[in-house]
Amino acid sequence: MSLPGVSFREAVRTWARIALLSFGGPAGQIAVMHRILVEEKKWISERRFLHALNYCMLLPGPEAQQLAVYIGWLMHRIRGGIVSGTLFILPGLVSLGILSWVYAAYGQVAWVAALFFGLKAAVLAIVLDAVVRIGRRALKSRALIGVAAAAFVAIFVFAVPFPLIIAAAAGFGWLAGEARSGGHDAGQAGEEGLIDEAFARGLPKHVRPSARRLVAIAAVGGLLWFAPLLIALAVLGPGNVYAAVAVFNAKMAVFTFGGAYAVLSYMAQQAVEHYHWLKPDEMLVGLGLAETTPGPLISVVQFVGFLAAARQPGTLDPMIAGSLGGLIAMWSTFVPSFLWIFAGGPYVEALTGNKRLSAALSGVTAAVVGVILNLAIWLALHVLFKRMITIGFVSLPVPDSVNWAALAIALAAMVAIFRFRAGVIAVLAASCGAGVILHLLGPAWS
Repeated sequence: MSLPGVSFREAVRTWARIALLSFGGPAGQIAVMHRILVEEKKWISERRFLHALNYCMLLPGPEAQQLAVYIGWLMHRIRGGIVSGTLFILPGLVSLGILSWVYAAYGQVAWVAALFFGLKAAVLAIVLDAVVRIGRRALKSRALIGVAAAAFVAIFVFAVPFPLIIAAAAGFGWLAGEARSGGHDAGQAGEEGLIDEAFARGLPKHVRPSARRLVAIAAVGGLLWFAPLLIALAVLGPGNVYAAVAVFNAKMAVFTFGGAYAVLSYMAQQAVEHYHWLKPDEMLVGLGLAETTPGPLISVVQFVGFLAAARQPGTLDPMIAGSLGGLIAMWSTFVPSFLWIFAGGPYVEALTGNKRLSAALSGVTAAVVGVILNLAIWLALHVLFKRMITIGFVSLPVPDSVNWAALAIALAAMVAIFRFRAGVIAVLAASCGAGVILHLLGPAWS
């Protein structure tokens, strides 16, 4: 089935346009899709668009990209979902790959290092802004505030793994029956879109639950998902960096509830402290680069995978090894998003009105606030201070090791974002410029 009145070619052009405009994190990306698909093209109604968004928020992974896959799947079956979901990440995949190469090749050049220095300081303000925005939306009761506080203490003080925190928060929400506040209930009425009109005449076969189709999609999708891991093990044996990158990102694809900012704490905990693929401040560089490119913010995994493989290249050229590591990271992270939609879409649709599932999601979202706060503090400690000491599970700064230049740029970025509501791209560009200027002024300033 193809959507009546919308050719596949026209759909491809539209998804390419959305992909090139998908800056600003999931909120901005979803807003772009809404403006083009609901208001401009009228392919889908407001009600069904928000209905689909609710499905995607119940799943692990990048909800904006999954929403693109979902709507593409509704319109043109599996091929539509593959095209919409792939185009959504393609511009970022290309641009972030190039930026990763630039950082790996020239990151130690003085002026380039100064540019990335400003980038790292500005990202602190962006993450703090995410804490505030998500907190305002998610913490609608004292119980949910308590969940956020408990999540922060668990990960910051006791280093409890991120997946366990999310599971505990979901369990609390399920049992306590906390009603999800401020959901997507508005806009239920309004004009019908082309998808709604077509489905009103008869529900197409591909959105009806089918056990046979579920098994087939799960088998093929699972094989594709783990293909890089199986190939790496067959060619290089156990213990190689490509297999480690594949396993690491496959696990993240299952536990990335709450968006990229939330899972970054888990990523940092593993990539920096367990695998030692990169340094704490390099996580900030990767996040800053992902912020400046179109596509999901979780695409920062490409930067992590690039550095991991480039620093353990074996017989390959480091840049070729890094590019391969980045592609494996992206594949292992994003292929499951297609699998969740194609296999589970018809079944998740039937559960949308389940109040206990909504309550569990509220618990997860509250925990995410605490986890992102931990990320902000973790990044601040490693950027604003030059020396750290560890007491138990907690890393604390040495007071006389403040990096005053980084602090000045971070404070300026916070004023720009919180006081003047400046855009992310503008703040990052200005901060990079500030880093270069401080470098030109000499060591006393940088």
